[in-house]
Amino acid sequence: MTFDDATRDRMAAIEANWDERTPIHAASRFYDVAGRDPESWFADYEWSDMGDLTGRDVLHLQCHLGTETAAFARRGARSVIGLDLSSASVRTARKLAADAGLPIEYVHANVYDAAEALPGRSFDLVYTGKGALCYLPDLDHWAGVIKQLLKPGGLLYVVEFHPLLQSIGLVPRDPGDQSLLLRKDYLAGRGAAELDATRTYTDGPPLTEATVSHEWSHGLGEVVTSLVRAGLTIRSLHESDEIPWPRWPHMRPTGTGFWRLPDDAPRIPLFYALSATS
Repeated sequence: MTFDDATRDRMAAIEANWDERTPIHAASRFYDVAGRDPESWFADYEWSDMGDLTGRDVLHLQCHLGTETAAFARRGARSVIGLDLSSASVRTARKLAADAGLPIEYVHANVYDAAEALPGRSFDLVYTGKGALCYLPDLDHWAGVIKQLLKPGGLLYVVEFHPLLQSIGLVPRDPGDQSLLLRKDYLAGRGAAELDATRTYTDGPPLTEATVSHEWSHGLGEVVTSLVRAGLTIRSLHESDEIPWPRWPHMRPTGTGFWRLPDDAPRIPLFYALSATS
């Protein structure tokens, strides 16, 4: 896809930022690539929605280290491909798959170029999410790429942070304050937000060079509408108050590897899972 110069520069900054994040993430306790079961990154409803993977061709877009991609191979998929913008992530994912003896193919490409990077390939399941869509400037074009990649009747499964979660932050007035306040846009319309941070979301050392990244807000309505415009049929939309790591320090473990706000807090959607068929 052709972007204007400013957007291309932003995408290049995102790639450089994730290249530098990759070794930090691969060595982090957060990802625990040597010890954590890949299936533990998934909620039970995800497997129910996706169904039996035996004999199916699976593509994982924006796969980073391949921590979730590995689960598809272990679940009996006929073929599994992971695609990511970061060349460092792809190299690391390939090594992790080889070390685990998993037959996964990893491709270095921008998600907008996925159809060209995988010529003649189509898939029964395209999976994406858990912090991916915020790095995409244009969801209509993204949805069009998905449509090209799916086999007739194929399933797109998007699992993402809910736009509400992306919009709120913990703003303590004192050490005991657990107030969550709106701090970021829920809806698109203001363009890219520039972020300059030396710390990533995992433990480990700080970034020292490629600290700048960019994110775009996408409301739930925008996601759904982009897919419908591309010719996909929405099959289900599940909103959840659980996420697979503690976004805020006062979150409580659920006992299944996920976390939610305390029982006396308002129940709000933190995650969503959307399935659509071609």
